[in-house]
Amino acid sequence: MSRAVLSAGSNIGDSVGLLRSVVVASGDDLIATSDVYRTPPWGGVEQDDFVNITLIVAGDRTPHEWLEFCRACEQDAGRVRDVRWGPRTLDVDVVSVDVDGEPVISDDPELTLPHPRAGQRAFVLVPWLQIDPDAELVVEGRGRRVVDLVASLDDAEVAGIRRAEALQ
Repeated sequence: MSRAVLSAGSNIGDSVGLLRSVVVASGDDLIATSDVYRTPPWGGVEQDDFVNITLIVAGDRTPHEWLEFCRACEQDAGRVRDVRWGPRTLDVDVVSVDVDGEPVISDDPELTLPHPRAGQRAFVLVPWLQIDPDAELVVEGRGRRVVDLVASLDDAEVAGIRRAEALQ
């Protein structure tokens, strides 16, 4: 049994509907979903703001099977990978995976766990904190409370993450 934290974002098309499609595809594996957050783009490419959610899922899947789930959601949304950190119909990332209660640490280039930049991204951490106030993420080899990671971020970046609506 594994438990995964997934982050989904979109800024092309029916973005909220595309986020909803990830929730629906999660089916019985879904434990919790954050509200929708409007977030500025990250990575320096000029584009529209994103809408983001964080999900907690659990099921009889390996970490790579969670990655395949994410890729299938992106493919169903018509995701095209043209520009790194550019606009997209749907981006779904595996942030972290626990197997039998233990965090998976992996430097596999196809699936690095935990996600190497998750601890620096308010658009991942703030929605995650909403659905799991006691969440922890392994950063630089040690467990860190997500609330502390958020507190260590630039205030302006955190302020840019705006709760928009509940995902129905």
